[in-house]
Amino acid sequence: MDDKRVATVSDSFDPIVFELFKNSLFSMTDDMALTIFRTTYSGVLKDNMDYSTGFADAGGRLVAQGLTLPGHLGSVPTALASIMRHFADNMAPGDVFIMNDPFDGGMHLPDIFIFKPLYHGGERLAFACTCCHHSDVGGRVAGSNASDSTEIYAEGLRIAPMKLYDAGTLNKTIMTFIEKNVRLPVQVQGDLRAQLAACHIAETQFAELVAKYGATQTKRLMTEVLDHAERLTRAELSKLPDGEWSFEDFIDDDGIDYGKPIRLFVTIRKSGDSMVVDWTGTHPQVKGAINNTLSFTKAASYCAVRSVLPQIIPSNEGVYRAIDVICPPGTIGNGVLPAACAARGLTGFRMVDCMFGALAMMLPGKVPAAGDGGNTGISIGGYDERRKPFVYVDFTCGAWGGSPWADGLDGNSHMMANMASQSIEVTEAEMPLAVTAYEFMPDKAGAGKFRGGVPFRRDYRFLEHEGMLQVRSDRRDHRPFGLYGGGPGQPSENYLNPDTDDRLIPSKLTMTIRKGDVFRHVLAGGGGWGDPLERDSAAVLRDVRNEFLSAERARADYGVIVDTKAWRVDIPATEKLRADIKAARGWREAPKVQWHDPATLHRAAG
Repeated sequence: MDDKRVATVSDSFDPIVFELFKNSLFSMTDDMALTIFRTTYSGVLKDNMDYSTGFADAGGRLVAQGLTLPGHLGSVPTALASIMRHFADNMAPGDVFIMNDPFDGGMHLPDIFIFKPLYHGGERLAFACTCCHHSDVGGRVAGSNASDSTEIYAEGLRIAPMKLYDAGTLNKTIMTFIEKNVRLPVQVQGDLRAQLAACHIAETQFAELVAKYGATQTKRLMTEVLDHAERLTRAELSKLPDGEWSFEDFIDDDGIDYGKPIRLFVTIRKSGDSMVVDWTGTHPQVKGAINNTLSFTKAASYCAVRSVLPQIIPSNEGVYRAIDVICPPGTIGNGVLPAACAARGLTGFRMVDCMFGALAMMLPGKVPAAGDGGNTGISIGGYDERRKPFVYVDFTCGAWGGSPWADGLDGNSHMMANMASQSIEVTEAEMPLAVTAYEFMPDKAGAGKFRGGVPFRRDYRFLEHEGMLQVRSDRRDHRPFGLYGGGPGQPSENYLNPDTDDRLIPSKLTMTIRKGDVFRHVLAGGGGWGDPLERDSAAVLRDVRNEFLSAERARADYGVIVDTKAWRVDIPATEKLRADIKAARGWREAPKVQWHDPATLHRAAG
């Protein structure tokens, strides 16, 4: 390259300026997330942190995402596209847009989007974006996310894309409609104000960026941030093998038609620097409320692909340009009216695991086995003796599948959720509940060279006179799959009054509970990765000492004899037992997987 060409490139693009600008944008979205964290009212936001922040350019292209939920942020482009479709020619400084309609850009009704267009010198340059899961948006069941609703009209207040603020003036009619249709209006409106505060923070900081770089360069740099992410994504995809890989998994049921499994089927086609994720073959949409919108199916697909790409790639819409997601309308991954979708989180999280099954054939050394099937949603609502409403909403997940290099994580949120646990002390102070147990469960993790994550249980004692319990869980009949000889995780469990009746109840339910009732949820264990007989015996001993594994299961699953009095492994006895197990199963070497046959992988998964 001659000197003149070098000078031209240097004049048109300054990599230091670009990097500083890019980092400023992403820092701004993180500040937005912190603003919501500091100002929100509800436990599902301030503790679970079930919210997201982002920043888009004037055309509605997502340029930067905060360190929050992949499930929300992969869906922002669809939501903002709806706003642009309705209002692109009807925007002004001071406008703020609100929406949650799953059939016009949203995901499910509790997730309310707030978008604020940002102006400079009368020109729209960008959008501040927030999405928060609200504790209640009305509907037949407190918490608005029952899995046994059968149509969208039962699930709560459906907000079409509209202006919450028009040129700086609040639309009091919209706020009044919200106030009169939710059980906790003070909390919901407080959380909406937290979203507005985050947008104000973005507006202030973005104005500083524009003052520093100028409007023209700011627009050019935002475009470059998107193009940069696309170039990095395509460069990394081009390093992956070309081909086609398919995988299937099953959701137990939809909570309406019990015992009827629901198929998830994905095919990944990789060619050159692009990828197609095709969900054709997935089950038709169901009666129960676990239907996805296409935007959430896209988010799950992007999340899984991103997990096998380097972390240095910025999270924005440039990444999505290289990944085409297909899911036919009228399926559980792309529901159409009047599909109920309040509990769609279950399907989205399970789609990530299904993606892992296909990616494990494509990249056998990079992908973990299935996790607990999270996240489980638990809502408890009702009225106290003064008829004051209460709504407790909690999402729980915490057992990852074993990976090719390490055990599955214990007590860590699913990557699609990135949520924290709610404080027991705060829960007990604010709700008529006592959390009487929160502990790891032994003998639940899938066995493997690298075992699955150890799940936990929670026990909730209800203290009010009467309330409604709603539970969305799965992995009862179709356990989390293991990979490459790893065993499946043990199933999830729900109990009512386990110390007295010990009655196993369905994985998805809505039921009345009364004072003194105890509900227990046990997560499923993560699937294992690799042959359990190859697991380091010292790791087995450590699990027994930590009460993650009993000595009996150590012997049965891993062929390891643990002396629990001396806390040591009996090496000669272990070597003999493992040799006997290998001989009994005709074992010569680790089982091979036939990459062209997805059914073989699934059988190997257990």
